[in-house]
Amino acid sequence: GARVASAAGQRFARGLASDLGQAGQVIVSGLARGVDGAAHEGSLPTGTIAVLGGGIADIYPPEHRDLHARIVEAGCVVSESRPRQTAQAKDFPRRNRIISGLSRAVVVVEAEIRSGSLITARLAAEQGREVLAVPGSPLDPRAKGTNDLIRQGAAICEGAEDVLRALEGFGGFREPDQDRYAVTADISDAAAEKLRETIADLLSPTPVSRDEIVRAARAPLPAVLAALMELSLAGRAELLPGGMVSRA
Repeated sequence: GARVASAAGQRFARGLASDLGQAGQVIVSGLARGVDGAAHEGSLPTGTIAVLGGGIADIYPPEHRDLHARIVEAGCVVSESRPRQTAQAKDFPRRNRIISGLSRAVVVVEAEIRSGSLITARLAAEQGREVLAVPGSPLDPRAKGTNDLIRQGAAICEGAEDVLRALEGFGGFREPDQDRYAVTADISDAAAEKLRETIADLLSPTPVSRDEIVRAARAPLPAVLAALMELSLAGRAELLPGGMVSRA
């Protein structure tokens, strides 16, 4: 969920994580500010997993140093990067596929329309996971992404009962397409910049699917998603419903 989360959103995430933990579920999140941190706090007594963008010793944000230490003591910290590797912007969208991959269901509490949390939700749907979203006020920008997920077919989450109900119909993990979700070795900043510019050149005002961009760029899906998120944050791309993207 949102990093700049509302007090209500953080309270909901903390309570939801606590209730699900008491029901025997383990909570997976990204140790970010806002909703992530609240979810970890709520689930520390029952089981929580933090998936990091950098190495397991790279604590970001710094104010979560104590939370990180408590998760190391009582939960689990996961990263695909070298232990002391410093996270870069491109690493956070890439790690989202691990969050969804470890989960049976993904719940988005708060998310603006260009939030990285929506990437997690889309990856979860592609991986065969359950996707739920917490509805919010149309006056709050942090509810636009979650409300849009519901519009696209995500289940409404108003409490732990909704998540547990969704898990009752969970059909099991689907074997991923290894080529589609494979991640190559860490690429240099220059290579990442080259891929971003290649993708920017492929975009136009006419929306196309992310799959079309992946095929045209001839790059792995996680790398393309990371590039699209960076272009979106820079105001150069617009991530649209249904997995579509256009030039901003």
